[in-house]
Amino acid sequence: MTNATQLDAQTGARGPEKFAARRVELATATLITLAELGYARTSLREIAQNSSFSHGVLHYYFRDKLDLIAEAVRIYEGVCVTRYDEAVTSATTAEELRQMFSTMFVTTLQSDSSLHRLWYDLRNQTRYEASLRAEVSEIEARRTDMVWNVVSRYCELRGEPARLPQQLIYLTFDGIAQQGLDNLLDGTDPDMTRSQTLLEQAFDAI
Repeated sequence: MTNATQLDAQTGARGPEKFAARRVELATATLITLAELGYARTSLREIAQNSSFSHGVLHYYFRDKLDLIAEAVRIYEGVCVTRYDEAVTSATTAEELRQMFSTMFVTTLQSDSSLHRLWYDLRNQTRYEASLRAEVSEIEARRTDMVWNVVSRYCELRGEPARLPQQLIYLTFDGIAQQGLDNLLDGTDPDMTRSQTLLEQAFDAI
């Protein structure tokens, strides 16, 4: 029996499964460090120096920093794309859903600003790093579906069809998020009142 098919004594996971699980564990543990450093200042060595993991361990599980960053952002986005599910299922009126979404939209940008910054940083890098494009495109598609899930339920509760196509709606909300994050980080709109106003206008346009 090869190492790849042997069961891990503690978890019961086979070799490849254990390797994948370890990648997730490491990427999750270093996510905050990645978010703080950003793409340009990040290397596996820098991450090792700012975490409890050695450079050798990180290098064994990830071929380079792109691999690690992509895995970390994928994990984070996996949580993000389900954050509005409760609002969609629990809201009984269009106005209630609209208010719940707007509140969560602003709150998550404020509480997880460094992680949102990492996402936009990574997305920008796809213009230079072709190896990231598949992962980023997959995440982008999930984010598009997330927004559409909210909007389609909102329109259903209003009893009216959406006036804008799915992709245009996503680009609108994504643009509001990105501008809101920039204004939050540079201190020009810490309470994100501009973003809330834009969200109101976006819902009216929808």
